[in-house]
Amino acid sequence: MRAPVVDYRKFRLSKLKDPEFSHLLYLLGWVVYFSLYFLTENLIPAENCTPVHCWLDEIIPFCEYFIIPYVGWYLLIVVSLLYFALYNPKNFKRLQLFIIVTQLVAMFIYIVYPTRQDLRPDVFPRENFFTDVISFLYAFDTNTGVCPSLHVAYSIGIASVWLKEKSARWYVKALVVIFVIFVCLSTMFIKQHSAVDMFAAFPVCILAEIIACGSYWKEKFKKA
Repeated sequence: MRAPVVDYRKFRLSKLKDPEFSHLLYLLGWVVYFSLYFLTENLIPAENCTPVHCWLDEIIPFCEYFIIPYVGWYLLIVVSLLYFALYNPKNFKRLQLFIIVTQLVAMFIYIVYPTRQDLRPDVFPRENFFTDVISFLYAFDTNTGVCPSLHVAYSIGIASVWLKEKSARWYVKALVVIFVIFVCLSTMFIKQHSAVDMFAAFPVCILAEIIACGSYWKEKFKKA
């Protein structure tokens, strides 16, 4: 097993601003996000939100099995941040900055132009463990604040940074990209998001890529 490039056994809160551990400061972005998430979820009523819908939503069927990649997304975030924190702090900062940019842009849109989706089935076509999980998800995650989809935005950011990770084998990168594709699709197949929400995440991701990974692309173009 590879040795971590950062020895976190030496970490103390007093050393948080030291160059060795300063990348951890980017985790504060989650504090801001969860604060804004709580406000948007609880202070903006659904009746004040604009419904989001397109013709693709009518074509895409409900499929409860897509809850697997949808929930697996949470693990993907944790594993990715943990890996980069241990083995590549530069990519840790890139991913966290990508996430922060998409968080802030999405939350601004949710407040200025609140949206909701009305795609959730009133009755599941089947009753099984997976629909039970989806029912639980529907209960704690409302159908508001949906466009753009942060599930999609974070996933694209994760794929982007993994593709830049030199220590990762090609098959690891391929698996991450494939899983990210399934995560993006899952948002629509479990009727948590409209296809509009997915497409709306793309320009947000382009902005985040420029801000978080601009230095990477500058170096790439210099070598070309």
